[in-house]
Amino acid sequence: MSSFWRRHRSWMAPTLFILPGALLFGIVIIMASIQTVWVSFFDWDGVSEMRWVGLSNYAQLIDDPQFYVSLKNNLIWLAMFMLAPPLGLALALLLNQPIRGMRVMKSLFFVPLVLASVTVGVVFTWVYDPSFGLLSLIFGYFGATAPALLSDEHFVTFAVVVAALWPQTAFCLVLFLAGLNNLSEDLIGAGQVDGARGWPMLWHVVLPQLREVSFIALAVTVIGALRSFDMVAVMTSGGPFGSSSVLAYQMYEQSIFSYRFGYGAAIATVLFVIMAVFIAWYLRTLLKPEREAL
Repeated sequence: MSSFWRRHRSWMAPTLFILPGALLFGIVIIMASIQTVWVSFFDWDGVSEMRWVGLSNYAQLIDDPQFYVSLKNNLIWLAMFMLAPPLGLALALLLNQPIRGMRVMKSLFFVPLVLASVTVGVVFTWVYDPSFGLLSLIFGYFGATAPALLSDEHFVTFAVVVAALWPQTAFCLVLFLAGLNNLSEDLIGAGQVDGARGWPMLWHVVLPQLREVSFIALAVTVIGALRSFDMVAVMTSGGPFGSSSVLAYQMYEQSIFSYRFGYGAAIATVLFVIMAVFIAWYLRTLLKPEREAL
């Protein structure tokens, strides 16, 4: 047995380490995804026998106005979440300066990252409260009345996204700070010798070295925007009148409250396809320089 292990340990050792995670991923992610697609072809309330309906659930999606509202809100989330990587980079450049007390400032900016999304949602619900919230105090200082953002169907989605941007920006900040700490001193020194300062240094020397970090920040931000659920559930429950609902929350609402698991699975499948298209583009873009280098 020992001789067999010595001959094959070059592939057996990493396999034994990877196998538990691969099995867990296959059961929890792959099998669950396949089952979700399968359920989307049935009419099922989660208890009684499943009834095959083919593409009927997807046909209902096309005629469902709430589906388009949720899809539009997901696009709003996606567009506004694109602010997180540049804001995180700007804050990282600021906090990376060798200034006294900067470690304390870093700790303060890290706070949103360690808070649960539910906590952030509750805090911002208080902030937006038009009676006693921070927003009402600011408006009251100028003699104005604070708007009830979470009750306004035109502004509620933007208010929720602003709340979600706070921890997302902190996450991007951590990624870029790690990237800035791994910059090549030789390249920076060469740029300084060539007279690069300020914007030319950032654009031609620093940002190219942060390319991989930027792609990771972009990928996590896009996926976070597409799977947004907890902030909507905590702050608005999809209201008022479904105006702040997103695809993930509509899937949850249809499955749990309306007992339409087949319809909810169809929404989940559409969301999965959207995310799969982005991930395929992301991997193709990320691996393209490596293929060209071969």
